[in-house]
Order: sequence, then structure tokens, then C-alpha cells
Amino acid sequence: MSGQTGGGGAARGTQGASGGSRGRGGGSQGRGGSQGRGGGASGGRRRPPRPTRDEARNAAYDLMRAVDERDAYANLLMPSLLRQRRLGGRDAALATELAYGTLRGLGTYDEIIAACSDRAPEHVDPPLLDAIRLGVHQLLKTRIPPHAAVSATIDLVRLRVGTGPSRYANAVLRKVAGRTLEEWLAIVAPPREEDPVGHLSVVHSHPRWIVGALRDALGGDVDDTALALAADNDRPRVALVARPGRCSVEELVEAGGERARYSPYGVYLTEGDPGSLRAIGEARAAVQDEASQLVALALTRVPLDRDGRWLDMCAGPGGKAGLLDALAVQGGGHLLAADAQYHRARLVWSTTKDAEVVTADGTRPPWRPGAFDRVMLDAPCTGLGALRRRPEARWRRDPRSVPELTSLQRRLLDSALESVRPGGVVAYVTCSPHLAETRAVVDGVADRVDMLDAREFLPEVPDLGDGPYAQFWPHRHGTDAMFVALMRRR
Repeated sequence: MSGQTGGGGAARGTQGASGGSRGRGGGSQGRGGSQGRGGGASGGRRRPPRPTRDEARNAAYDLMRAVDERDAYANLLMPSLLRQRRLGGRDAALATELAYGTLRGLGTYDEIIAACSDRAPEHVDPPLLDAIRLGVHQLLKTRIPPHAAVSATIDLVRLRVGTGPSRYANAVLRKVAGRTLEEWLAIVAPPREEDPVGHLSVVHSHPRWIVGALRDALGGDVDDTALALAADNDRPRVALVARPGRCSVEELVEAGGERARYSPYGVYLTEGDPGSLRAIGEARAAVQDEASQLVALALTRVPLDRDGRWLDMCAGPGGKAGLLDALAVQGGGHLLAADAQYHRARLVWSTTKDAEVVTADGTRPPWRPGAFDRVMLDAPCTGLGALRRRPEARWRRDPRSVPELTSLQRRLLDSALESVRPGGVVAYVTCSPHLAETRAVVDGVADRVDMLDAREFLPEVPDLGDGPYAQFWPHRHGTDAMFVALMRRR
């Protein structure tokens, strides 16, 4: 993660601050106006005040370091960090905002840090760089007063990195504090008319290749791409699914939820911890993005002359399998859920009730050909459609992984079509709008299937594209950018 930038020049527009700049504790006036040399009653050097330990900021910092050093997943680690530190209420909200907001904004913040320093971000010690990034986020994207943001960040650096580095951090942050985010973007972002991809990359803090992929998926519309990128930086609502026959939407609404906009089984949780809900603890309901619910529902709505045997080929961690399991039972059917990795298959087992769960590689399936009436293939992908929920993912993804993924996706789709009987239906799903992972994969089997218009099976959702595929978008639907193609085997 360290050293990643969102594109654009590394040090445009302003003179850098020396790494040896004298800041707080280094001879210049610090917090509270305390004097440096000669300021004490005895005429000697006064020690800087002991730094204050702020548990919320330390939790955010520890999450940043775990993401960098251990490739931790922020959305999985943050809840455990908050529990360990016994942080709740405003402190938990602050820690989450600082960590997630900083991870989303890394590309933008590194450009600004470069403009305020004589060192490129990749040449700054990563622990120090993460602390400075947290400070920049507080200065430019929160309502924390600038003096408090700088002071708290310097305390963090002194506690976790050292007194010497705190002087460098102080110099950089005071330069950052001299302008608003909009003023900095005018300096560090390439002009939109000259380099639209580079401009959007810096302004919305996404790697250039992701900006290009989203623009292509949106038909080259730069304004629409900007809206999609901005939506990636918004905190998503927590969406729940009430698994039919096991939990009602009304039960979740009574527990503090709000009916979802599109899914008949969906509820938005407006506040609180979803894990505290009884229905979640009993696996009768789950946290699941609304688009993820709807693509599973679309598969079940395609009419068949006979029905009953369903397959979820790449079922882990089990969100779609949990819903398909409940729907299959209601219709008198049965679901087989498979995943190539044992630990993911265990997650599927824990989230389903009646499904049979196996560890199996979908490219070399143990089941006989033509054994199923409906097949869900939620294929492994870059995950570009879920960047709202995984703030660090945009900096981990590599465009060089796309050919390997698309090769796997094609092999899995071939296997899915072999697994379904003639006349049966396959749903090809990705949590990515990347054209190489969506249309290009499906187009490769067009001569072997009857392509169905997926939009017809999602009548409650507008603006899903030109068809026959359906593409969800965060900025249009408030969901992850899920793609679904429905096809009937000839």
C-alpha cells in the first residue's frame, strides 16, 4: 500500500518542505503556544509536553499498518480492533472514519503530500507516511479543527514513530493545512481537458487503470465515470437480507431497519451493529448487498419446464448460497453449494440450512454433466464493483491479474454450461463491471446458448443498461456494481 498514488505528477505546484524542518518540539512554537529554547523560567530548554494517546486514532493507525504489513482486510479487522480497544459510540465512529476515509483517499493524499515535501511518498518510512496520511484526511475531509488535527497527528507520530520524524510530519501537515482540498486538487491534478483519466484518478483517488476500466464500461462518458468514482468514496449503507421462510422483512424492520428500495427481501440497517441482531446470529438473515440479492433472485425467476436441482458453483463465502438455499426449499428444490477452498466451503455451511455443501473445484467438478436445472456462477473477479466496502482493495488490485482471472472465468462458465441440463439456465455473475470480465466472457459462449434479457427478470430496477445483460452501479442504484447475464442452454 505504501507509495501508491492515484496518478498525476508527484510534486507539482509548491515548494517542498525539508525533511529536517524544525516543527513542534524542534525549536519552534508548538501546541498551546509553549516556547522552545529560552522560554522556561530557568532560561534553559523546556521539554515538549508528553504526547497524548488517543485510542481512536491509534486504532485507525493500527488498521492502516495491518493493511500495509499483513494485507489485512479493513472491513474484517476493524470490528475486532474496536472490540479489543473497547471503543464504542463516537470513538468507534471516529476510528472507522479515519481509517476507511484515509484508505479511500490515499491516491489524492499522496499527491498532496508529495507537493508539500522534498521526498516522494514512496521514500517516506511507511509507518510515518501512514500517520501523515491520517493527518491529511483529518485536515481536508473532516470537520476536525486544523490545529487539533495537526496536534493529534504529531502526538501519534511521537508515540508510534519517534520525536525526530514528528518534526517532518509537522512541517508537511502545516503546509497541507494552508489550503482546502479543492485548492490542492487544482494544483496536483492534471487538467481534465488534457488528461481526463489522470484528472479523475487524482480527484477521486483511484488508480488510473481502474478509472479507464470504469470509463469503458460506462461507454466512455467522463461525467458518468466521475459520478461512479465519487460513489466509490461514499460510505455504503448496511444492507441485510431476510431469508424467506426463515426471517421476515418485518422482523428486521422492527429491529431498526428500513425496507430496501428494490429487493423484496432487503432491509437497510440505519444504525447499530448487525451482528447484534438475533436473526443474524441465527443465520436466518445476513448482511448482503442489495444487488447481490437481486442477481440471485433473477436466476430463480426464469421459468423452467421442470425444476428442483440447483447449483452454486463458487459459493464462498455464502451470501448468495444462503438466499438460494431458502428459495429452493420454498419451491420444493434443493441446492448444492460448492467452493474450491475448504475454509470458504465451511463459511457456506455455516450460512445455509438445507443445502448440501462440498469442497469442489468448479473447473473439474465431481458431479455428472447436465445434473442441474439452475446454476449460479458467481465467478472470482477483480472485485472492482465493491470498492465502496473494501477501501484498500483499489490499491491491491493489479491490471496484470485480469487475463488470469478472465481465463478462469471462461473455464468456469464452460463448466457451468456443462453442469446444467439442456433447457436449464445459468446466471453468470461478477462483482466487477470490467468489460473483460463481463461482456467479453459471456460473448465467448453466445453461439451455444439462448441469451435471455436479464432486465426482464429484474422489473423493479431501472437503468440496468442496454441489455441483454444487467449492470448495477453504485451511483445509479446505491448498490455494488454487480453484473449478471442469464443464459439458457440449448
